[in-house]
Amino acid sequence: MLTALDALTRLREGNQRFVAGVRSLDTLTSQTRRSEFVAGQKPFAVILGCSDSRVPVELVFDQGLGDLFVIRVAGNIVAASQIGSVEFAAAQFGTPLVVVLGHTRCGAVQATLDELQRPSENQSRNLRSIVDRIRPAVEGLLATELSHDSAALARQAVRANVRVSANFLRHGSPILEELIESDRLLVVGAEYALETGQVEFFDGVPVSA
Repeated sequence: MLTALDALTRLREGNQRFVAGVRSLDTLTSQTRRSEFVAGQKPFAVILGCSDSRVPVELVFDQGLGDLFVIRVAGNIVAASQIGSVEFAAAQFGTPLVVVLGHTRCGAVQATLDELQRPSENQSRNLRSIVDRIRPAVEGLLATELSHDSAALARQAVRANVRVSANFLRHGSPILEELIESDRLLVVGAEYALETGQVEFFDGVPVSA
């Protein structure tokens, strides 16, 4: 059985291939094996990532059909539907790893910072719901020296948002909490760099990994 650390290694190796501009044979041929997945699936990792078109998760990690259970939403926020989706994969398929994947230059995070600094009057209530989810993660940063450095503020805000989302998954669901406590699930946070293509796992990663 694949462990969470095995799954993490598999993602790291896949990202290394992506950065190098190569793809594994299994990934390239996975589409020819569609019939194998008709009866069911066994994804080895859940990725909760941003909807940004520049971060196609399967490509970033060089994985094919049936490998990843992907949830994408602007700002990689965590709401009830996202928690339910993670619960489904972890409980139904025994998927051992969940990755909250943020990325540099995230538009949703920047929109939240802009809103906090220059509130708008006519923002869509639907867009505001995303801003309101990100707000608690980044609001405190505006009270620090980062408020004088917009680029550094944006970088730290992306990571803060990932940490909050990952922590919410760890403590916002009795199902996920039980799986984590019994060492059947690991939730980590990571950031994809648009500039390099590299993914850095920085939150919740065991020292041994």
